Amino acid sequence: MRSVAAEFTKVTSTRIWWVIALVLFGYIAVLAGGLSALFGGVQSGAIGSSMGGGQAPPPAQLPALIYSFASSVGYVFPVLLGALAVTGEFRHQTLTPTFLAVPRRGRVLAAKLTTLFGFGAVLGVVALLASVGVGALVMGTFGVDPVLGESDTWALIGRSVLAMALWAAVGVGLGVLVPNQVATIVIVLAFTQFIEPLLRLASTFTDATAGIGRFLPGAASDALVGASFFSIAAPGASVLEWWQGGLVLLAYAVVLTVIGYLVTWRRDVT
Repeated sequence: MRSVAAEFTKVTSTRIWWVIALVLFGYIAVLAGGLSALFGGVQSGAIGSSMGGGQAPPPAQLPALIYSFASSVGYVFPVLLGALAVTGEFRHQTLTPTFLAVPRRGRVLAAKLTTLFGFGAVLGVVALLASVGVGALVMGTFGVDPVLGESDTWALIGRSVLAMALWAAVGVGLGVLVPNQVATIVIVLAFTQFIEPLLRLASTFTDATAGIGRFLPGAASDALVGASFFSIAAPGASVLEWWQGGLVLLAYAVVLTVIGYLVTWRRDVT
């Protein structure tokens, strides 16, 4: 517990966590509000639709789609926070006094995972305040029921928080495996914004690749949450059950962390 408290202090003693939270909130709020207005206006007739009828989500699916932006779009932020929490220690050599105070490096890593898992959940709440708060308000303006009284909606919200927490753990594992901060940031942005979306789209072309594509981390996260904007872009994509998606995402975090522990975490840091 003392190690967890120390890791919590490390994160909160810098500005990066609340800067990421503010950017995340603004980013999701703009996306959720803009697309809620677009789809809500099309469905209410206030906006003329230039899209194919099959491309616009039906009113019953629109709230879940908008609320899922918190994780399906915002997941890159907890990954970055988790990775920066580790790579920053290598960059500034703060691991040296940490390992002198707590020689058991496995305990330090477990404390860091626990702490960042919690901060990932906090970022999940922030993202949901944007997607649910702004999205429900805008959808209500256009006469679309935000279905906030449905248990399925709150189950999706809870799974979104869990997904964001797991993404932060994935970021920790990546930071341990690739301790160079610049390289880690490049890997996160390149994979989440370009490589994986292309792989997921390409995996829908054949049945053989569809079964593989659903095990990609982003696809597993969307399966855990239960909704995603990707379902419109690639409606034929194969998906896992929500609990299977959670286990796959957890497996990514565990595998990255274990390999990083064996490869880099046990090395001399000074």
